[in-house]
Amino acid sequence: MHILLVHQAFAALTDPGGTRHHELALYLAENGHRVTIIASPVSYLTGKSTPAGPAQGGHPAIQIVRPPVYSGLHRSFIHRVINFITFMLSSFWAGLRVREVDLVWGTSPPIFQGLTTWALARLKRVPFLFEVRDLWPAFAVAVGVLDNPALIRASEWLERFLYRHADRMVVNSPGFIQHVRERGAPQVDLVPNGADVTMFEPQDDGAAFRRANQLEGRFVALYAGAHGMSNDLDVLLEAAALLREVPNLAIVLLGDGKEKPRLQQRAVAMGLANLHFLPPVPKTEMAQALAAADVCIAILKPIEMYKTVYPNKVFDYMAAGRPVILAIDGVIREVVESAQAGTLVQPGDAAAMAEAIRHYAAHPTTGQLQGQNGRRYLEAHFDRTRLAQDLLEIMQAMVLQNR
Repeated sequence: MHILLVHQAFAALTDPGGTRHHELALYLAENGHRVTIIASPVSYLTGKSTPAGPAQGGHPAIQIVRPPVYSGLHRSFIHRVINFITFMLSSFWAGLRVREVDLVWGTSPPIFQGLTTWALARLKRVPFLFEVRDLWPAFAVAVGVLDNPALIRASEWLERFLYRHADRMVVNSPGFIQHVRERGAPQVDLVPNGADVTMFEPQDDGAAFRRANQLEGRFVALYAGAHGMSNDLDVLLEAAALLREVPNLAIVLLGDGKEKPRLQQRAVAMGLANLHFLPPVPKTEMAQALAAADVCIAILKPIEMYKTVYPNKVFDYMAAGRPVILAIDGVIREVVESAQAGTLVQPGDAAAMAEAIRHYAAHPTTGQLQGQNGRRYLEAHFDRTRLAQDLLEIMQAMVLQNR
């Protein structure tokens, strides 16, 4: 098969950010299929630009095409929408030049690129597989980013249109299934987030990463991921303030996002010597970063909609054999509790977060045992190789049905 993936926020293994799609593409390529990926040259995480144009994607059967877009992704909501629309248009023209395609794979968010993938699939007379990674626009409305009634109505219309016109749909969390079915999806498959266990070595102590970042001899509580509105990282600053007296404690925020400058300024104003901001690292270096952690943190704002999510970072933490402090309720809580891989704290509660960090610092053996539990559970239920095989079988069935 030749699969065309349109994904504005695509991150390669050499980039910071979620690399689910590169890992899946590599599996497809290693099993004899071609994958062409149309992606933005502007990083969704950092807002930094890479050269536009084609590039090889880590395997001879993978090509990454980056058409030009408006670069003001992180300036404001309006600039972000303009960026989305320019990618929708430029990716369409780039997609028209891709020949001999057997299936078009679209993914949301941003949802605008869904129109591109639908149109390309229809023009090329091939199946349209639409994947939902976040419930947009519902999440944007819930967090307050999208509040214009006309834009909300238009976005919800587009969402329903894409769900109804997809030949088949994939979601990455069981919490999304009811939502997409209620809005007209004809067939929904679950290919959940997970992790490639071969990327992580739980026995590694992350000594090199600790040395490079002056963390030697300290208990490290690590958050790795986006620094955006949804991530509620002010809670970690407030928890750090409550933990000033704990000796040799480092709360590390690894990543980037438009909220990071404000968070850094606030941390300086609060005098948080135990809080450290580090730049994002490529996925190829994430194993060392997580190995340096004693406990890892996953956090989102206390919004009802976020109970539906399966955050990628939780599965990476488990693959690395590190215990999880989970400030997210819902379906991901069920995973962590079933695995006995960490501790749930009430989302939005800085005192509860501080107490959880304090507990792990005082009881390191508890964290080590929970980390081992999480690794074993992930190997059994959320290994990326097994999940990629499920996706491949869905794609093959779609292409066969179209012949």
